[in-house]
Amino acid sequence: MKTEKIYSAGIDIGTSTTKMVVSSFLLKNVAGVTHVPRIEIIEKKVLHQSPIIKTPFINKDIIDMKKIEEFIFQQYQLAKIAPTDISTGAIIITGESATKENAREVVHTIADGAGHFLVATAGPDLEGIIAAKGSGTLQQSKNSSKVIANIDIGGGTANIAVMQFGEVIGTCTLHVGGRLIEFNNGRIQSISPPLMELMEKWSNPLSVGDAAEDARVTQCMEEMVGTLALILKGQCTDDKHPLLLGHLPNWHKPVDAIVFSGGVASCIYENECTQRQYDDIGERLAKMLVQHEQLQSFLWLQPKETARATVTGAGTQTTEISGATIQVDAEVLPLKNVPVFNCHMDATAIDFKSTVKTAVERADDLFAIQDYRAPFALYFSELPYLSFQGVHALCEAILQHLATRCSKDIPIIIVIQSDYAKIIGQTIQSINPTVPIICIDQIKVETGDYIDIGEVLPSGVVPVVVKTLAFHSK
Repeated sequence: MKTEKIYSAGIDIGTSTTKMVVSSFLLKNVAGVTHVPRIEIIEKKVLHQSPIIKTPFINKDIIDMKKIEEFIFQQYQLAKIAPTDISTGAIIITGESATKENAREVVHTIADGAGHFLVATAGPDLEGIIAAKGSGTLQQSKNSSKVIANIDIGGGTANIAVMQFGEVIGTCTLHVGGRLIEFNNGRIQSISPPLMELMEKWSNPLSVGDAAEDARVTQCMEEMVGTLALILKGQCTDDKHPLLLGHLPNWHKPVDAIVFSGGVASCIYENECTQRQYDDIGERLAKMLVQHEQLQSFLWLQPKETARATVTGAGTQTTEISGATIQVDAEVLPLKNVPVFNCHMDATAIDFKSTVKTAVERADDLFAIQDYRAPFALYFSELPYLSFQGVHALCEAILQHLATRCSKDIPIIIVIQSDYAKIIGQTIQSINPTVPIICIDQIKVETGDYIDIGEVLPSGVVPVVVKTLAFHSK
C-alpha cells in the first residue's frame, strides 16, 4: 500500500487561553507482503499553529461560543484546510473552563461543526494525559525506568500525569494555576472559589479590593506550591483538601523526576514569560515553583512543548488506528461518545453465554438513561485462544444478548485487543446477516472510557479516539 494522508485538528479551550493546531498523519501498511496488514501512523506533522488567544467569555460563567467558532474557522483558512477534510482530532475543554455553564454545549457544538470527525473531550485526568503526550514527556519516559511526573499548569488547574516506561501509572489534579487570583490596577479583582475555601481557616483571609502586593497573596501561592510538593512526594492524604479536584494521587511508586508544561511552564523554562500578558499570579507562581526547596529534590527535565502541550496532544496524540482486519457496517459510522464496558474473559472458563450476559446486564445498568437503552461497546481484552467452535460459541452468545436490541441507532459494537475482529465480525454476520455490526481490534480501552469511531479510510482502517467525558464541577 502507498501511504495515505489524513488531517487532524486539536482545539484547547482553557481557563486563560484558547489555541488550535492542524496536523497531517501519514498511514502505511508496515507488515510484509505475506503478513496480515498492519496500518500504522508513520509520520505526524504540525501544519499550522494558531496564535494563543485569551479565552472569550460573555460573562464569568458563560463561554463565548460564537467568538471561539470564528477563531477556529479563521485558523482553517490560514491552514488552507477545509473542516470537511478533517478525519480526526479532539476539542478539549480544560481547567476552570470545564466548570462553566455552557461547557458541555460548547465542546459538542464545536466538535460537530468544526470538522468532519472531531471529538469532544473533557475531564481532568484526560487533560493531564493529553498534556503529557503533547509536552513530549510520555515519549521521553519510554526509554527510562525513572518515574516521571508531568505537571501541566494553566490558568485554573495543575493536571498531573505520572508515567514510567511510556505507560501512565497515575493522575491527580489540583486547583493550582496562574489565574486563581487576578488583579486590576494593582488591586485584587477576583479570587477563585477553591482559594476562598482554603482561606476559610485563616483568621484574616484575602478579599477582592486588597492590594496586589499583599503578603497574603504570597501566602496563598505558598499553600498551592506546598500542596503540589506534598502530592508529588505522596504525603497528602486529605481527600477533602480544598485544592484537590477529584481523587487523591493513584500512583504507587515514588516520583523521581518532574516536567512542567502549560502556560505557567513557559515562565519556568523561558527567560522571558512571552506567552502570558495577564494581570494575575502566573509569573510569581512560576518563580516560586523554581525556588521551592522540596521541588528541588526532584530531577527536573525539559519539555518539548510548554504552553501548547495540551493542544499539541489533542491534535497529534489522541488518535489510534484500528487493525486492518476489521468488520464494520460503514452505514452506521461515524459513531460518537460510545461508552465502553470491559467483558473480562477468564481463560479457563468456556461459558461465554453467562460471561456476556453478565457484562451486557451490567453495561445496561451503567449506561441506560432511564428506560432508554444507550449503545455501548463490549471490550474483550484477554480472549483465550479460540478454535472455530470457540469463535462460533462467542458469537452466538453476543447475538443472544445483543441482537434483540439492535438497530441502525444501536449497532453491536465489539472492541478486541487482539486480532480477532474480522473473524468474529464475519461470523456474527453469517449467523445473522441483518444486524449492523462494528467489530474493531488492536485498540486498548477500559470500562468508563468513551470511544469515537470515524468513517472507514481508503486503507480499510478506522480512526478511533479513546477519551473521557467527565465535565467537572467547581
